[in-house]
Amino acid sequence: MQSLLDVILPVFLVLGFGYVAVWRGLFSETGVDALMTFTQKFAIPFLLFRAISTLDLGQNFDLRLLASFYTGALAGFVIGMTGARLLFKRSWEDSVAIGFVGLFSNSLLLGLPITERAYGPDALEPNYAIIAIHSPFCYGIGITAMEVIRNRGKGLAGTSGAILKAMFSNALVLGITAGFIVNLSGLPLPGALTDAIDLMTRAALPAALFGLGGVLYRYRPEGDLRTIIFAVSVSLLIHPAIVWGMGSALNLSTGQFRSAVLTAAMAPGINTYIFANMYGTAKRVAASSVLIGTATSLLTVWVWLALLGH
Repeated sequence: MQSLLDVILPVFLVLGFGYVAVWRGLFSETGVDALMTFTQKFAIPFLLFRAISTLDLGQNFDLRLLASFYTGALAGFVIGMTGARLLFKRSWEDSVAIGFVGLFSNSLLLGLPITERAYGPDALEPNYAIIAIHSPFCYGIGITAMEVIRNRGKGLAGTSGAILKAMFSNALVLGITAGFIVNLSGLPLPGALTDAIDLMTRAALPAALFGLGGVLYRYRPEGDLRTIIFAVSVSLLIHPAIVWGMGSALNLSTGQFRSAVLTAAMAPGINTYIFANMYGTAKRVAASSVLIGTATSLLTVWVWLALLGH
């Protein structure tokens, strides 16, 4: 339990700094919007670019591992979206954003350090395989669903064009795509450029967490608590349970199984709010799901670790 606190508590403290700063008027809401713009359009895309451009893509890319994890992720999206629509009568746009909460687990900020603390640094190779396509897969699913809904009646050509435009105007997807291009081409980057990118990436996660804390003050869970609890339950319970079943059926190795289940069991990631903010829909649910999901994961991750025999 102490190891989980050592990993998750610093995340909460940075979130809390942002929340208190906006609450006490020490940091304006306009400043929060500017900070989130910086993280969404610059710092995090550079982080993803740098990680993917240097990743060994040929190592540990097992289709059974990816099928296990992403079947659970896709199921979480479908269950979250349909539940939001049918149970809570949300608009289809809101429902897609709420489904994204069940789709996008915090594989980077929480998944890596918790897996490392639980099983050691040598256990992280399956995590990296999952992370390499995590954002492209999740954003591809979310953007496609949202653009199909928003472009009803415009035909296949109009809808496809809107999807491609949304995908390739997204800074996160562009950063990931550029990372794959550099990785696969073997294109060398100047040392000064990589040093500059590394400086930018160091600001990405703490700045995003601080900004999200300010966002959480603005979008407190007033009036949406039942929807938030539903979305968090899909993320923390249903997603990893499906991955557990798929991993067992596909006979994953012990290391792959642990990494897949633990990554699926992580709280909704910051990108769930970023996605909702992109489309201006269900922002309160997405932001609060990150906060409540991360808090609740102190208990649920402990349970999943116990089930995994830690």
